[in-house]
Amino acid sequence: MPDYKEILYQKQRGGVLITLNRPEALNAITRPMLKELHHALDEAEADPEIRAVVITGAGRAFSSGFDQA
Repeated sequence: MPDYKEILYQKQRGGVLITLNRPEALNAITRPMLKELHHALDEAEADPEIRAVVITGAGRAFSSGFDQA
């Protein structure tokens, strides 16, 4: 499993929990985060043990949208 910097990837009970992990920016999505998210979803799809994927956000917001900075 790759070392993600802006998301957390946790396998749990036949599923995977993917957490957007930029709570200081209300989990605004950056281009690197989007690449990590695509990679994590491809990884989950290729794993025969994974039956469900849950995407959540760290802190008080799921995501404030796309970070244009």
